[in-house]
Amino acid sequence: MKKKNNSETPLIVFSTDPNFKTSADDEVIQTLPPEQQLLRMTLETKHRAGKKVTLLVGFIGAEEDMIELGKKLKNFCGTGGAAKDGEIILQGDHREKVRGWLTKNRYKVK
Repeated sequence: MKKKNNSETPLIVFSTDPNFKTSADDEVIQTLPPEQQLLRMTLETKHRAGKKVTLLVGFIGAEEDMIELGKKLKNFCGTGGAAKDGEIILQGDHREKVRGWLTKNRYKVK
């Protein structure tokens, strides 16, 4: 029986080629400055037991920078949420507050 691979355990690759590179070596993502970011904001209730969430997608950059932006927005709105899988989720309908904060900090919002 084949053992399932957890996403936390890395796959080990061995090569005798001195110029061999794994795909993980090439994954250096540069975060765009706020002026070049175009974030799409929606209000969503699907798959959330009828609860409303403000959803931001389209952030281009490192995961750590997206998490930091999510923390700033959650703190500003005084609400919970998460930043994962390329999305920033804020609990509740905070579209106007978030739009104001993002435009004040030079982000473009649709």
